Amino acid sequence: MKSIVRIVKDKLLEYSKKSFEKDGYDFWNNHIKYVFKHAHDLAVKRDADIEVCELSALFHDMAMVAGFGPRDEHEKYGAKMARSMLTELGYQKEKIDLIEKCVLHHRASKEDTRDTIEEQIIADADVIAHFDNIPSLFSLAYNKMKLSMEEGKDFVKNKLTNDYKKLSPIGQKELRERFDTIMKVLFIE
Repeated sequence: MKSIVRIVKDKLLEYSKKSFEKDGYDFWNNHIKYVFKHAHDLAVKRDADIEVCELSALFHDMAMVAGFGPRDEHEKYGAKMARSMLTELGYQKEKIDLIEKCVLHHRASKEDTRDTIEEQIIADADVIAHFDNIPSLFSLAYNKMKLSMEEGKDFVKNKLTNDYKKLSPIGQKELRERFDTIMKVLFIE
């Protein structure tokens, strides 16, 4: 029998494949697989519920990938998708409640209160994932946004700097050396 994480991951991969065929962006390979990995690793490191963190990572952008609801409210629709799918699969209500909160509060750009370690892990994992695929940020700047060379460089630098500032204090501490190295290597003044 497949684990609940595998079932949800398979559904997400199905959505991701359809999305890629439609608009050419591979959500799984360009972002979510990194969030998933960091959610797992941070859950182990910070002694949190690993399964809740893995499932929350899978659901955090699922609504956007599936085209369910407006993109700028994907956390709300993703939380609804999580509740619906996990309830249908007979998952534990207490854990569904926590996953719903993790998905609702994952966006570092929003000043949400994160009351649990799992909520903070998903928010941190989402931000840290941007540092795993920096080429996708440059692609966004130059190909999608059509920025000049200098504007694109500034866009990526500002995006990474702002993302770093949105990490929890422990997340900033864990990523500090990597952040400093990236800034020195990519953005020499």
